[in-house]
Amino acid sequence: MQAGSGVRAGQNAGVDYGTLGHGEEPAKQYEARDVRRFAVVVTVARRDVRRSADNTGTLEATSASSAAWLAGSGLLAATWPGQLDRALRQDWMDQQTALAWDLADDLEGPGWSALSLPVNGLPQPFRYRESEYGWVLAGEAPGVLLGAYGRGVSAYGVGFSTVPDLTAYTRP
Repeated sequence: MQAGSGVRAGQNAGVDYGTLGHGEEPAKQYEARDVRRFAVVVTVARRDVRRSADNTGTLEATSASSAAWLAGSGLLAATWPGQLDRALRQDWMDQQTALAWDLADDLEGPGWSALSLPVNGLPQPFRYRESEYGWVLAGEAPGVLLGAYGRGVSAYGVGFSTVPDLTAYTRP
């Protein structure tokens, strides 16, 4: 079964980012969270300047930090502690999402390590970090920005390659 796959379309039918998962589907909020093994790859379009959704201005350019934040947010959504009561859950998510953004904004900071992984068979530099919820990595590859997150599988064994036809990954 593939873990979370999808595409986020941008303006003019362009793609802003997409995810492609491997392994078991991340646990639902009512299931045991420590038994799932998964890895999800987030591919982000490289954009120097992006128009806002309402076309009234421009947004920040995409960067490896964009991929890191999307991956960090994905990991949080897949692994939040199920034992939190409803009142605390949103506070926890808000706090962890802000932390994910702060960490993503400083990929060269002490919270990250260097890691080299293959992209289409060629080594590429990535930034990597682990937490009690799983791992997140982010970097640049020719033409794209890549992020990934997972749990129960080693990030050190991850490799990336171009998928020429995504129809095999679409859900029925």
